[in-house]
Amino acid sequence: MAYRDSSAPIDDRVNDLISRMTLEEKVAQTLCIWEVYNEELLDGNGDFDREKADEYFADKHGIGEISMHYDEGGGKPPREMAKLTNKIQKYVIQKSRLGIPVIFHVECLHGHAAIGATSFPVPIAMASTFNTALVENIYAKTAEEARVRGGHHALTPVVDVARDPRWGRVEETFGEDPYLVAEMGIAAVKGLQGDSSFKDKKRVAATLKHFAAYGEPEDGSNAAPVNISERVLREVHLYPFKEAIQKAGALGVMPAYHEIDGVPCHANKWLIRDVLRSEWGFDGFVVTDYNALRQLHARDDLGHHVASSFKDAARIGINAGVDMELPDPFAYPHLVDLVNEGEVEENTLDEAVKNILRIKFKLGLFDDPYVDPESVEAVVGSMENRELALEAALESITLLKNEGGLAPLNMEESKVIAVIGPNGDRRMLGGYAGVPDHNVSLYEGIKAEAGNDTHVLFSEGCKITIGGNWADDKVTPFNPEDDRKSIVEAVKTAEKADVVVLAIGGNEQTSREAWATDHLGDRPSLKMVGLQEELVEAVVDIGKPVIAVVFGGKPLNLTRLSEIVPTIFQVWYLGQESGTAIADVLFGKYNPGGKLPISFPRSVGHIPSYYNHKPIARRGYLFDDASPLYSFGYGLSYTTFEVGNLRLKKSEIGINECTSVSIDVKNTGNTAGHEVVQLYIRDKVSSVTRPVKEFKDFEKVYLEPGETRTLSLTISPEQLSFYNIDMDYVVEPGDFEITVGISSVDNKNKTTLSVKKR
Repeated sequence: MAYRDSSAPIDDRVNDLISRMTLEEKVAQTLCIWEVYNEELLDGNGDFDREKADEYFADKHGIGEISMHYDEGGGKPPREMAKLTNKIQKYVIQKSRLGIPVIFHVECLHGHAAIGATSFPVPIAMASTFNTALVENIYAKTAEEARVRGGHHALTPVVDVARDPRWGRVEETFGEDPYLVAEMGIAAVKGLQGDSSFKDKKRVAATLKHFAAYGEPEDGSNAAPVNISERVLREVHLYPFKEAIQKAGALGVMPAYHEIDGVPCHANKWLIRDVLRSEWGFDGFVVTDYNALRQLHARDDLGHHVASSFKDAARIGINAGVDMELPDPFAYPHLVDLVNEGEVEENTLDEAVKNILRIKFKLGLFDDPYVDPESVEAVVGSMENRELALEAALESITLLKNEGGLAPLNMEESKVIAVIGPNGDRRMLGGYAGVPDHNVSLYEGIKAEAGNDTHVLFSEGCKITIGGNWADDKVTPFNPEDDRKSIVEAVKTAEKADVVVLAIGGNEQTSREAWATDHLGDRPSLKMVGLQEELVEAVVDIGKPVIAVVFGGKPLNLTRLSEIVPTIFQVWYLGQESGTAIADVLFGKYNPGGKLPISFPRSVGHIPSYYNHKPIARRGYLFDDASPLYSFGYGLSYTTFEVGNLRLKKSEIGINECTSVSIDVKNTGNTAGHEVVQLYIRDKVSSVTRPVKEFKDFEKVYLEPGETRTLSLTISPEQLSFYNIDMDYVVEPGDFEITVGISSVDNKNKTTLSVKKR
């Protein structure tokens, strides 16, 4: 049998195998089961139960995928999980007439979501590093930790462009800019898949999500309709997907829950078949978001109502180009009847099955489907990975304000430090996190770093929510009466200190994925939840030096905080080494160099606040400034940098030619540190309106005090192209304004590039 020949080309093996399959066996490959909830394969202890499996598979013909996703990192320890996946894999292969293995899919948003796995910063924090090599390494380690215990298919990276900070899933994204999101997405895919040979069994198949425009929902609520033009859709939201497919070879794509122009993404033939497959040449597999086919019909009180039944939803989904249904078989089991009834062509089903089988062959599952449980513990949660998590956390921290140079702390003057606030001793990892063996809160990190000569106090001050975590449906709000009493106690604690570190912001319940009406996570306000502003005012009023450390998964309204607090750090969720990293920055062991991957609006009324707006979009507001409080690309350092001497290699090029721009960067301060030099381009006159500037290249550089480096950034036709008045993707001749600086609002270094038609 040719499909058994490991030396044969994959397409030959796929074609041979599918020629031997019955209709029922083909449909089985489009199905998935969610082992943790459905109990088809497991007993009450989470162990493989052969009797249950025999009963479930009695009338089944194999299975395409099995979910290994556990909310809040449940499931089994690493070694036991490896044993379990081996048992299930062996059973599925033996039970299948043709010996077809199963794919185990996993959540790997910022580390494998499982017990013992290393927890890295959330993607919005990773994006703050502006370090693609670091991001690639993070996802490579994540892939290895997942693969070594049996995972094959990661439901990540998220390459949505986040355009509305009310949306609870901002933390899962790489920010507001399509170019930065694309570069981070490419890095993530390369880390997860490597060279896509999968020969070393350390990599997994990556899945780009959520296709497409999920990050600009109507009213900021999750899965709400998206009503935008095709030009904006292509230039902003489709761009990162296209780049990650064509430049990194992503093998999976997951459509989004919402609709575009009245068509749900899982029913959108134009999006999946025309754009993804025909235009871009994507040859991987398309998998549904969880229960999304059900949603085409009705799902609880949520549903698109474009399908009359689950069977009808299956017809719509498979004809639109969706290959596999996750996480449970509601719709696609009906494909057998739909093919027999002529509602779905069998060659349409064959296309889907070929896409799935191709991934299984690429992953090597037909030739070497098992993992070695004895090797797991040396990989998962290793010291090497823990050190990488700390490095990532350090590079993610962004200094927003440092009036008077309060940070880093002078330890001679800071003998008593008060950590005050609801996030001071709360371990927060963000959504889709595992349960790492090591997890350091801010209070713990400061205590460990401060040493014996410094006394560290703690007072919660107030609560954001009472208890709870990301996965809990119920959110218990703060109690104002209790919190005002706690604020009084916090002030007493602050009065004893030389310096106060305020740990405030959001938590995992106040901004998260709203996956149901009883599990919400989007907010109509960007204000800090609870009495946090009262706490800040009360602490500031006593006159002590104050440093604010702002946690959370999205931009918050920091306008008042910025007016009264001299030093502010935005730290997002930094993963398991959070407290250690923040302490290292506060005590000057590490110089912060993070940059904002998303703009911070002055209020919710300032939304949208993204920097790359159209020229007439920010005319102004009566009685208020229309600009963001902190814009994309912004971030301070403990040192200072001078950027200048901008020059173009060629100031005039043809529409198909490239050039480069050089600029000198000097560390003019007394501390070594990182700076991110950023290239922005503006088309001065064009057939359709263009943004006031667009981020197109960057380089992160580390400089010692007094050191100067000359950097060279590329300008290519790809960076100058856009969809013109006729919707052709072209470079239009004319003048382009080139700006190079250290944020999107740094306009000191400009020059003009002339592009000629020749």
